[in-house]
Amino acid sequence: MDLHGIDLNLLVAFDALICERNVTRAGVRIGRTQPAMSAALARLRLLLKDELFVRSAAGLQPTPRALELAAPLAKALASIQRTLDFTQDFDPARSTVRFTLGLSEHPAFVLLPQLLARLAKQAPGVTLKVRSFIAREDAVSLLDAGEVDVAVGVPGGVTPRIPTMPLFEEHFVCVARKAHPLAQKKMTLERFLSCQHLLVSPEGDGVGLVDIKLAHLGRKREIAIALPQMYAAPGVVAHSELLATMMQGAVRASGMRGALAVMPLPPEIDLAPVLFVLHWHRRNDGHPAQRWLREQIALVGQGLA
Repeated sequence: MDLHGIDLNLLVAFDALICERNVTRAGVRIGRTQPAMSAALARLRLLLKDELFVRSAAGLQPTPRALELAAPLAKALASIQRTLDFTQDFDPARSTVRFTLGLSEHPAFVLLPQLLARLAKQAPGVTLKVRSFIAREDAVSLLDAGEVDVAVGVPGGVTPRIPTMPLFEEHFVCVARKAHPLAQKKMTLERFLSCQHLLVSPEGDGVGLVDIKLAHLGRKREIAIALPQMYAAPGVVAHSELLATMMQGAVRASGMRGALAVMPLPPEIDLAPVLFVLHWHRRNDGHPAQRWLREQIALVGQGLA
């Protein structure tokens, strides 16, 4: 059957007839006169090549073909209604929309729990799906393809079609197990370099910001293990003699803070804080539901700043 020849109003009439089993009541349900409903039923019978409803003492009785169509058409109409609601005025308290978020590892740990708590109070019917990514280029690709509504990660180059909003910063610290020999000493560059290190390298390139800084100083550290997962690092460090350089918020969010000594980096390794930003696609700039989502994420980000 060619969809171009189908009048959506006929499907609305069919749904009303299935619910009411009476032409007059079905018309009242959707704001149509009895003659208009009768005409719609005649067109439906012609279109679907079936009687659809047969008169009986109990009212209109649906045929097997009508019963077969009832559930999928009702679901399709509900989906269309949700889509129209999504693109009109947005009422978070009543919405059942599903947003898809692109999150790199750290925002997933520190931002997502608070965002979920906020949505549970303001928009209990709203649900989320999360897509992970590592590089900003991956976030841009997801946004371009419409596979995510927003993405939270580190900034990259300027792309006019992908606006950004600063959310929060993370500062770097050095961590070791609580009883590490250096835990109670001032962290100097020589002490820092005397230990073996754990490197967090999501990209898998084996080089971190510390190594770039050390290279400028003509120095090098010994890396005993490189991990792609940031949140695996605190547990490894807590049960070894390794040092790790990590974002302070990641140490806090890992739940391992009590098992670790958190120390400032040596003055020679003055790493700039990492900025996390909210990305979205320009085509969603004025969308009411999208604007609301971005506002909620920004408010959560302010609490992390």
